[in-house]
Amino acid sequence: MNLRHFLAAAALAFTATLSMAQDAVVYHIDDAVTQGLKGLRNIRNHIDVDTTAKVTVVTHANGVDMLMEGAKNANGTEYAPLVAALKNRGVTFEVCEITLKNRNLKKEQFIQESDFTPSGVVRIAKLQKAGASYIKP
Repeated sequence: MNLRHFLAAAALAFTATLSMAQDAVVYHIDDAVTQGLKGLRNIRNHIDVDTTAKVTVVTHANGVDMLMEGAKNANGTEYAPLVAALKNRGVTFEVCEITLKNRNLKKEQFIQESDFTPSGVVRIAKLQKAGASYIKP
């Protein structure tokens, strides 16, 4: 095999690997009132189209409210069933522990689909550094 054929084969293999790579996305929610339902719908649409996407939702400040037990939007729509459906499709939901401390909240107040991260903003930065695309609904 000559060098030109080898390079063409290597380029083709590299391109194929990139096209099969899983897209990573971080959705940043810091206000449940303005971003909660819209964000959950965006995420549903996102994974409907790109079923292999690795989606992480990071909440902090008032964004954590959407992951609390019994949380509803202004129209009375409960967040929990929507979150559970997305969790079943591989989406992860993270709550900032600094927010918990600042707002005197307990982990027990959150729905079971919630995971926790020491700092929401640090987690977002680390996900971006690892190649995740950033979306703020």
